[in-house]
Amino acid sequence: MDMIIKTVIAKSLLTVLIIISVNLEQGAAQSADCISDIYTAEINDTSFHYIECGEGEPVVLVHGTLGDYRTWIGQIQPLSQNYKVISYSRRYHYPNPWPIDASDFSVNIHAEDLAAFIQSLDLGKVHLVGHSYGAYTSLMVARDYPELVRSVTLGEPPVMPLLNSTSHGKSVYQNFIKNSVIPSHNAFQNGEIEEGVKLFINGVLGEGAYTNIPPIGHITMLQNARELMGEMNGINTKDEDSFPVFTCNEAEQMTMPVLLVEGERSPEMFGLIHDHLERCFQDVDRAFIPDASHDLKIQEPNAFSDIVIAHLQNLKMQTE
Repeated sequence: MDMIIKTVIAKSLLTVLIIISVNLEQGAAQSADCISDIYTAEINDTSFHYIECGEGEPVVLVHGTLGDYRTWIGQIQPLSQNYKVISYSRRYHYPNPWPIDASDFSVNIHAEDLAAFIQSLDLGKVHLVGHSYGAYTSLMVARDYPELVRSVTLGEPPVMPLLNSTSHGKSVYQNFIKNSVIPSHNAFQNGEIEEGVKLFINGVLGEGAYTNIPPIGHITMLQNARELMGEMNGINTKDEDSFPVFTCNEAEQMTMPVLLVEGERSPEMFGLIHDHLERCFQDVDRAFIPDASHDLKIQEPNAFSDIVIAHLQNLKMQTE
């Protein structure tokens, strides 16, 4: 049976961790009261750390590659004014345990974990808000466990199989593999951990992006570098589970509201993926954040929060 274990961490320690890990000190200060308690869920033979704030309809935040539950500090405070907000660290992410064998790394196992996590907390139907790999994970849960999902917000999910449906998309994807994934993988293989992270970040945020991130942001990424190494291994061994197939047909069968959020300066591949998804979902909205690249929730936290809150409020008005 799954267990929920509450662990209380001193506010001072947690605040230090957040300030070190995320360049959002103001958001940390505003959210300090509700993020001082860390919970642990024992699910699928591993531990998942999470925080929860506020009351109301549940909103589960699902972070992307190199992130963890702290990634969403800029959104927790505004969202928790009207919702019960839960931010958790996915399998293999700080401070969760890293298994001896991580060969099962895939979007699918993260989706299974997320579904079990929602069920273990007895949340009923939730609003899923995911970014990047976490958005892909959220998409798979919405597809496979629709009874658990009230709505889903997708911040640039890397649904790479959709790119292969056109020659241009295929070329864009191949360039990403060539210029980012392979060099990153090779750096990890050579024991150059920070170089591997840097090459990946520059590939998904734009050339020079890693250098422009404050050193305190690098710490969080390096704390989660092992997860990225597992992801790179999956891609380079051509493991289909790394990027499971998601088709327009499947999207057409999904009836819950979908919000697509993307950065104005994000790499082209994310816009192409959103183009496909926008055409296929029954109930879909699309929002753009000016001057933001792929890490849009960190670069423009207020804009991201405002878009999500407006979308959720609109959904509530439609049901009243």
